[in-house]
Amino acid sequence: MPGLIVFLRADAIIRTFIFPEVLTIANAVHQINEEILDKEVRLIGDQGEQLGIMSAQAALKIAVERELDLVKIAPGSNPPVCKVMDYGKFRFEQTKKEKEAKKNQRVIEIKEIRMSPGIGENDFNTKLKNGQKFLNDGDRVKVSVRFRGREMAHTEIGEQLLKDFAAKCADIATLDKNPKLEGRNMSMFLSPKPQAPAKKPAKPKTPKVQEPQGE
Repeated sequence: MPGLIVFLRADAIIRTFIFPEVLTIANAVHQINEEILDKEVRLIGDQGEQLGIMSAQAALKIAVERELDLVKIAPGSNPPVCKVMDYGKFRFEQTKKEKEAKKNQRVIEIKEIRMSPGIGENDFNTKLKNGQKFLNDGDRVKVSVRFRGREMAHTEIGEQLLKDFAAKCADIATLDKNPKLEGRNMSMFLSPKPQAPAKKPAKPKTPKVQEPQGE
């Protein structure tokens, strides 16, 4: 299922929420027990042991003797593969894995910093500070320069502006895409560097007490 993208427009920032595809456990409908009518099946035991090729009826008999279920796990194989298992427990664990996968899904946010080729130093530093904050928060940042009218004749100014921006974020970000001109916009993407785990503070050393020496 493709990710959902929502744009929230503001004066200088576009917030893009991307919900990536979540790893899902297949909710396949399995044939079990008496539903399996194949002439022959390859049977795997509940401990993973290979029990060979036999009739579906013989395989079901083995499952019943072990007080478990016969489940067809590979219907496309020749012959189909069945396994002896506790099907109720299997379905419970499947559902649990699906819930964990949804719980662990991440929301990636891409934010955009917009500038003009003639931006002043103070405005540049303000936008740089905002970009660094986004990166420190774990968001990707798209930095773009918009050219108007005769500014298109000097796109190298915007390119240098973007390179300066990237250089000042080099400690906390990596450059995903070099500055690229598309129409009247030149843009680049920065991604936050993985943060190293914080080091545990060293335990203070207990000073040794020297015993008084006898005279």
